[in-house]
Amino acid sequence: MTASTIPSIGIDFGGTSIKMGVVKGAEVIAHAPSIATQEYGNPDQLIEAIAQFVNMLRLNHPEVQAIGMGMPGFVNFYQGTVYTLTNVPGWNNVPVKDMLQAACGLPVYVENDANCMAYAEWKLGAGRGMSNLVCLTMGTGIGGGIVVHDRMLRGRRLSAAELGQTSIHYQGKTGPFGSRGAIEEYIGNNELAAEAVKRYAGAGIIKTVDECTPRHLDEAARSGCPIALQLWEDTAEMLGCLIMNLMYTLVPDAFIIGGG
Repeated sequence: MTASTIPSIGIDFGGTSIKMGVVKGAEVIAHAPSIATQEYGNPDQLIEAIAQFVNMLRLNHPEVQAIGMGMPGFVNFYQGTVYTLTNVPGWNNVPVKDMLQAACGLPVYVENDANCMAYAEWKLGAGRGMSNLVCLTMGTGIGGGIVVHDRMLRGRRLSAAELGQTSIHYQGKTGPFGSRGAIEEYIGNNELAAEAVKRYAGAGIIKTVDECTPRHLDEAARSGCPIALQLWEDTAEMLGCLIMNLMYTLVPDAFIIGGG
């Protein structure tokens, strides 16, 4: 049995929800109910909730041998420590690997979520057989993972490829880290919804943020709504700006876009 076919539990830790399931290579064998990330007051409570669902999955799948979790922030892959999460408050220097191993009794591997995507696409998915890749995840924020010459690009302090903080407008919005014009300040899920509310209001149409999720905007655009269509056009142009800059910097074999 190779490492890629060992039955494991994969956990996708998002800023909005946490999804998990039993995986074997590229196949998802079983799912657990999703967990609302923001409903838990601190990391201890959330790790405990994750452990409960992990152990529930193991009841029906005792063959599981490891746990892997992708997290949207600054993660020390080698130590399994989360230094900070961009879109989830209260997560600073949390020893996630140690905590989850103690709660579940299985080996645990913790990595930045976009790096997880990049590695999976490189080894098993759309980037298989390629040596140079840029992967982008779109969700609550914008994440990135980069493969260069058949190696994950990690950089100093393991913090490379935070592409959501890449500026597309040097005089633009100020982000949480003080940089200006970061792309995820424009096309993250929450930012898209807020911009849609603003544009609808300008046209005399009152909508709430909950009525302007990316799914709602997708449906509206497919129905011919000019406001939603223009918003997606603008989103594509901003994403294209980021991809163009990365293309000139890295010249990869491919760009792969995924996420929620």
